[in-house]
Amino acid sequence: MAIATERIPVLVTATEKGRIAKMAKAAGLSMGEFLRRAAASFEPNDDDRILEGMIDQMNKTTVQANAAIDRALALVEESNQRIEKMERKAA
Repeated sequence: MAIATERIPVLVTATEKGRIAKMAKAAGLSMGEFLRRAAASFEPNDDDRILEGMIDQMNKTTVQANAAIDRALALVEESNQRIEKMERKAA
């Protein structure tokens, strides 16, 4: 087993630290070893990947929707200006 020589600072709340310490102690491991093993065994599941894809799609469509709204508002403004011009002419 390789000797650990690198640090990864991770900030946690006091409650989280207590919970991690309790789980590490129950597993008979140091907190560092417990966290290394937990990180090594973590793999995002299919639901996470699907959710990330949905979020990406939502971000893209939000940009498109905002652009469409901006275009519609510009058309409304142009129309309002034409109406004002016609009303001034009629008066």
